Amino acid sequence: MNLKEQLFDCLPAGRYALAGLLRLVDVVETDTIPTAAVECHAQPRLLINPAFVAEHAATPEKLMMLVLHEVHHVLLGHTRRLSGSAPADNFVFDCVINALLCRMFPQPAYTALFRDFYPADTFPACLLRPPEGWDPRARPVPVPPTLAVSGMGPARQVYQSLYSTEGASYDDIRNVLRSFVQRRGGDLGQVPLLGDHEGSAHGSATASGSVLAQSVTDIVRHWPSPPEPIKGISLSELLRDSRIRITRPPSTRRLLRELIGKVAGPSGVQHGARRLTTGETLIESPIPGPDRRAMTTRALGITPLLYRSVSPATQRRPDQERVHVYVDVSGSMEGIKGALYGAVIDCEALVHPQVHLFSTEVAEVSPAQLRAGVCRSTGGTDIRCVTKHMARHKVRRAVLLTDGFVGSASPEGVAVLSKARVGVAYTGGQVDERALAPYANASIRLSLD
Repeated sequence: MNLKEQLFDCLPAGRYALAGLLRLVDVVETDTIPTAAVECHAQPRLLINPAFVAEHAATPEKLMMLVLHEVHHVLLGHTRRLSGSAPADNFVFDCVINALLCRMFPQPAYTALFRDFYPADTFPACLLRPPEGWDPRARPVPVPPTLAVSGMGPARQVYQSLYSTEGASYDDIRNVLRSFVQRRGGDLGQVPLLGDHEGSAHGSATASGSVLAQSVTDIVRHWPSPPEPIKGISLSELLRDSRIRITRPPSTRRLLRELIGKVAGPSGVQHGARRLTTGETLIESPIPGPDRRAMTTRALGITPLLYRSVSPATQRRPDQERVHVYVDVSGSMEGIKGALYGAVIDCEALVHPQVHLFSTEVAEVSPAQLRAGVCRSTGGTDIRCVTKHMARHKVRRAVLLTDGFVGSASPEGVAVLSKARVGVAYTGGQVDERALAPYANASIRLSLD
């Protein structure tokens, strides 16, 4: 039986839509990578080392988990960040993906891939596997022996969060690893990881990577929920709530203000146009008038020096309305979210009172939450959640802060974007302008260094 036949043989065991994935990619047997990888070039390919499968993933359940591990690197945007990533980043990615998959498929036959491949008595490798005899409903979560000793409190807490409904963030795991390297002189590069983490197999961030991620997202939506999902997380989601440290690069303020100003200007009216508004102005004069306060003081025998009155007034105000800002908080934006938050905060007076964070769904945050660094993300990216939000709330003016890898809009979404006034601020080391360029009335590049 060849490798592709083995993959199809996974389907009766898993009963999930992997057949859809296998129609998207070529399955290639190769010994050029140690385990497996998804190659996001013009024709996506799933590369698998048959020797590794024979030794470590010989059952349908283990093979399915190996494939899903690689699929989630694409789904969460890791494939665009693996090239040049530090060993700690690669380790963190695998920790979170393995924990998520174990919660999705907690049966021992599936979790066996991670339990057999990673030792329970070695730190930090034990973070990459579930507990022995693990029950996702068990409280408290049991820990490997190496985490039960004195001095391992932070690592023990992160491990129990990973395999509980609480969940752990990338930064939580990274901080534990940083302590391990600093205090013990450990080398994370010596810990074997599933998949190719050198970037050679994943390729560059091409449009096909975005298309593949979108297709994978569609497949994942049809998977069942875990018996006890992590708070606020569905199958296509990973991390929900987190905190980010805000930075405020000075160069972004002017550029983003100009972009928002262009979008705020009504269609067909030159930016900077003003309109007349009526109001009232308080006037103080020595001429007696209908001032109740002055009448009272006169009744007390005190002669007022000034009398107050209200006079109608006409004012010229900018002919603009506040713009809805959608901030991309997907996995590919990791590392620059703080600068994006700072840029939006600097333009708060021009922005709608609710800022919209988008990944595969839209989450609303207030200006106070934005300043506090509140981030809500599923990890993936889907422009369709933005267009649905715009249609539901009748958004006419919107600015998107993104790297452009957002997938394709639905026909209904195309109509929404075409009718609205849209600005796009492209950010990040690699950007793709093709998905949003047809609908952008204005666009800029933000340097967040």
